[in-house]
Amino acid sequence: MSDAPTRVLFVSTGGAARAILAEALLRHVGRAAFEVASAGTDPRPVDPLALQVLGIAGIDATGLESRSLDAMRGQPFDYVITVCDDARAVCPAFPGADQSLHWGYPSPAKATGSEDERRLVYERVFVQLGERIRQFVLIAGRATPAVAAG
Repeated sequence: MSDAPTRVLFVSTGGAARAILAEALLRHVGRAAFEVASAGTDPRPVDPLALQVLGIAGIDATGLESRSLDAMRGQPFDYVITVCDDARAVCPAFPGADQSLHWGYPSPAKATGSEDERRLVYERVFVQLGERIRQFVLIAGRATPAVAAG
């Protein structure tokens, strides 16, 4: 196994909630074993509720930004992971990516109700992504026992 970090790109439609949550979670769980980015097929500003959920969980959101998928073209990634069905339908192939994966999650930005009710939807997606990312770290073979237990 190479000492170079595994490069992962998360893609969603806006790159503002699901992809941002996934990027922050993998950075937190995978630590230096992963180099992580996220992008949107139609980028929107980072969703404040996504940042709020990360803050509540104690996960650093420094430097997180919604980037255009076009800005990622030409960069090498080991994994490209779409986290919404719409992004999957339009995400281009990334030459050199060992794996293209799809993890479909509903858009928390479409949640209605009070801010507390909406935040609960974000938290649900956050927890689901967290479970998937912990499994991904183990499967990708980059976990240390402390990270895997985390």
